[in-house]
Amino acid sequence: MKLRLRVGSVIRCLLLLLALLGLFAACAAPIKALEIQGEDRITLMVGETVTLTTDLPPQYIKDLEWSASHTSVSVDANGRVTAVSEGKAIVTVCYKDLSDRVLVDVVSPSEYLELVGREAFYQTYTVADSYGEALARSEQGLMSGSLTVPAQAPTLATVQPRLDGALIRNSQPAYIDENTYAVVDAYGNEVLRVYRGGGYITLEEVAAYVYAFGEVPANYVEGKNAEPEDSPWGEYLRLNHTPFSGDTDRYPYEPVLPDISGCGGELDYYEIDVGTTGTDCDPRYQAKIYNDGETITRGAARIVYTRYDANGDAILDPNEKYLFYTYNHYNDFQEYLNYYGGWGELFGNVTGGGTLSSREDYAPTAYVSTVRAPLPAAPNGEAVTAALLFYDPRRWQYAAWLVAGAA
Repeated sequence: MKLRLRVGSVIRCLLLLLALLGLFAACAAPIKALEIQGEDRITLMVGETVTLTTDLPPQYIKDLEWSASHTSVSVDANGRVTAVSEGKAIVTVCYKDLSDRVLVDVVSPSEYLELVGREAFYQTYTVADSYGEALARSEQGLMSGSLTVPAQAPTLATVQPRLDGALIRNSQPAYIDENTYAVVDAYGNEVLRVYRGGGYITLEEVAAYVYAFGEVPANYVEGKNAEPEDSPWGEYLRLNHTPFSGDTDRYPYEPVLPDISGCGGELDYYEIDVGTTGTDCDPRYQAKIYNDGETITRGAARIVYTRYDANGDAILDPNEKYLFYTYNHYNDFQEYLNYYGGWGELFGNVTGGGTLSSREDYAPTAYVSTVRAPLPAAPNGEAVTAALLFYDPRRWQYAAWLVAGAA
């Protein structure tokens, strides 16, 4: 036993010594060549961005110098190239007396699709990271946000801050500029961005988009009968941007939303579809993926939000609007709290013990008020995960699973 321990110790020491020698050799070795990773020639559409990298070790990155030969592109100190206008440019990187370069062709969105093709675009897909890129993509019916079709239930942040017992609705909108909105986690750390004029399908991105800009993403249409094959958006087409009455005389199982005009209030609500992987909470709706590229199965998931005030003016200030999510066709709702995974307490018919969509056996609970306040700072850099909420025909309940969330 003792012998084995000694041999093991010797082996560990030798491995450590070899690792240290390798590290010293890497640090001492002179840089003899510099190469930009990837192809020697790339094609970007106007507004698109890409970050170029080299084969140098990380400790040399700060000493690299990037430049562009033409104003059709710009490049920053980190190698981030932005396609500004149609044309050609050579992007060069230098380290001391070493250099490498790549030729960048900047083309219009339509020409880009002709050269690259829609299928190839999505095979190497990344989300848009600028307003200009989002607009350029939308001109050709190309997405800007995540391509993951959401499940019917929202993903809830495991940390949901409260003040005086009520859930906090983040009162600090995170506008980067008038066309860019940052979605933050429950501690105010940025998670993702949405851009005005871009195409989005996930619940988090669509909710943030509507909340921030007071309009719907570019891949939405007003009607309820458009076909994917007739739209440049194809499988990412989303429907139904229409008024929502909230008339509880006609639909007594629906809870009364705050100040809704259909119940004598002053706010006009609108609704949009949320395309999910299938809603199985209402037998009237088939549990199929929302859009398979050929057919749309609308399901029971909706975002409902305040669009106009009593004067008929659009509500632009996020702190003056409401936004709710329902995936059992208006029976129960959760309020959007303006952070990633921030969805309020459930209220409505099934929550109160009523029968789904019943005009006889209904028991909608009242809207659960939130408090508008800034989000708290993270204690000791604590990360935020998220939990999946799912629907049980007998009751609402939280699943025990944790899923990847914002950190």
